[in-house]
Amino acid sequence: MKVLVLGSGVIGITSAWYLAKAGHDVTVIDRQPGPALETSFANAGMISPGYSAPWAAPGVPVKAIKWLLAKHAPLAVRPTADLSQYRWVLQMLMQCNGNSYAVNKSRMMRLAEYSRDCLIDLRRQTGLDYEHRELGTLQVFRTQKQMDAAAKDIAVLQECGVPFEVLDRAGCIAAEPGLANSAEKIVGGLRLPRDETGDCHLFTTRLAQQCETLGVKFRYGVAIDELLSDGQRISGVRVGDKAITADRYVLALGSYSPQLLKPLGINLPVYPVKGYSMTAPVADANVAPISTIMDETYKIAITRFNDRIRVGGMAELAGFDTKLRARPQGTLRMVLDDLFPGAGHSEQASYWTGLRPMTPDGTPVVGATKLTNLFLNTGHGTLGWTMSCGSAQLLADLISGSKTSISTEGFDLRRYQSSQQARPSVHPVPAH
Repeated sequence: MKVLVLGSGVIGITSAWYLAKAGHDVTVIDRQPGPALETSFANAGMISPGYSAPWAAPGVPVKAIKWLLAKHAPLAVRPTADLSQYRWVLQMLMQCNGNSYAVNKSRMMRLAEYSRDCLIDLRRQTGLDYEHRELGTLQVFRTQKQMDAAAKDIAVLQECGVPFEVLDRAGCIAAEPGLANSAEKIVGGLRLPRDETGDCHLFTTRLAQQCETLGVKFRYGVAIDELLSDGQRISGVRVGDKAITADRYVLALGSYSPQLLKPLGINLPVYPVKGYSMTAPVADANVAPISTIMDETYKIAITRFNDRIRVGGMAELAGFDTKLRARPQGTLRMVLDDLFPGAGHSEQASYWTGLRPMTPDGTPVVGATKLTNLFLNTGHGTLGWTMSCGSAQLLADLISGSKTSISTEGFDLRRYQSSQQARPSVHPVPAH
């Protein structure tokens, strides 16, 4: 079958890879001149199934109010005239209860753990190198209250069979020796030894090259204007005054996906959550991190590449604004220098911001729609790379009519629809 993938970020490129591996004739189109030039360009560098958790959690509304008043706040809200901003916030707040959190985290863990296995297999097949490290993730706690609160996440890790280590201060320093210079600022941590790190842009770019060896065609610099439909199926994608046609269509345009779906009567509750990162050259390898450290207080991740340190995080609700603001940049520098003083050349750092496509419940939307040949792979939030391979393999199986390796429950749009609007998660597909 001819499959058209809309979007060349890490979600679009992995979708193309697994669809091509399944034998489909795949074309990728994107407005950018190359792959992974937006949200996938300079993310935090984490592949962290064990850290997969929804932002909507018990206690978050109260925390959010405190964060908004803090100098180095992990959250900022800039009101817009877009009503979807307020609807999305309301939907997220409705998920901030214990039952919803448990359901959403379990779904996310299911997909993330599967995705890790798919990534390992992909790496084995391709030999892809993207400055990756397989040294785990360390979540550091600055207060005993944070340590105690981690018990709920630990219970889910146990239920899902995910290995973990609860560490005291000395254990954290043993795992990340660079923390010795800031030992008095932490009380302990939670280490997830199976998590990985790497450069997402490098991964996506090199996987796109591998896709070409499978016959995948790329059309860059092409603005996608409209999805053409007869109400039952997609008849083509309008680009300027032309239409590109295929048998199946995959929408993997991140935060921009809802704009194309709305005229079709499909409401996709994905909102852009702006994140920031800085990348600094390593100044002293002896005191630099060796993998990823997540600072629970500021919700900032510090990740080691070969000769660079990536610091990423923050959540800014500001619509599609991509302006780099001074205060978040200062927070990123502060966290790096606070936990790993002297590790990086902060004065030489480069800064980036991107729009992470977030659903209210944290789980991405992967699967079919009411239009029989339109499939979605979007809404991964801060876990796009973590969940990319699993989401793409799952999608390829659905499009191919193959049996999926994990349950698809809770991944498609039906969780946001009434029973009258719901559609089957898999449509019959002819052999290709």
